[in-house]
Amino acid sequence: MKNVKRIQICNVPVDALTMEQTIELIDKSIERKESLHHVVVNAAKLVNAQKDLELRASIVDCDIINADGQSIVWAARYLKEYLPERVAGIDLMENLVGLAHKKKYKVFFLGAKEEVVAKVVQIYGKKYNQDIIAGFRNGYFGKEEELEIAHQIRDSSPDILFVAMSSPKKEIFLNKYKDEMQVPFIMGVGGSFDVVSGKIKRAPVWMQDIGLEWFFRTLQEPGRMWKRYLTTNIAFVTLLFRERRKLSKRR
Repeated sequence: MKNVKRIQICNVPVDALTMEQTIELIDKSIERKESLHHVVVNAAKLVNAQKDLELRASIVDCDIINADGQSIVWAARYLKEYLPERVAGIDLMENLVGLAHKKKYKVFFLGAKEEVVAKVVQIYGKKYNQDIIAGFRNGYFGKEEELEIAHQIRDSSPDILFVAMSSPKKEIFLNKYKDEMQVPFIMGVGGSFDVVSGKIKRAPVWMQDIGLEWFFRTLQEPGRMWKRYLTTNIAFVTLLFRERRKLSKRR
């Protein structure tokens, strides 16, 4: 996007934007009916993008790339770059649902289990009104159904699409079908539907501020999460050390 500073962290681009600036850019894009593809990056996604070229391409092709995790903001400082703040995907989603109510935008919700996405729609419909709901669908489908789902989304004429699926599935799906769906604003939101529905709890603000959301999540699902986060965090720190050494040698 024009006039937006984009930095590089370990060969992955990130935009130096605040939450307020991000919302303003999105709102203008929706008003003009322009296509805008958004993504957030955290430590795990940055690590995976080093080897998963399809994932990296789907990130690079996005119009706005925000720092989802506090670790990305710290990583930028460590590499002598600057990001003003983290723009967490779930916080951005919540703000945009509020904006949809205010501006009479329509939202389509794709992802999670049927009972979870239905609960999310119910919660937002009650908090605001049902007029903001363009449609919804669970995130359990095969590749042979993808095009049909993209057309279902297009035919519901939403202004905003949130996709709550795991990475890299959501990034690749959005990048592959964004022209088919013809939605002004599209965004992957990971496990945000689970949080909104109450299926899982979000870390307290103080833990978010010191970069320990991953630890809080591990406490809730230790059997599934501890190995993933341990492996990713070690890889992330190692990657940053290597990148810092490269920068030092250049200088």
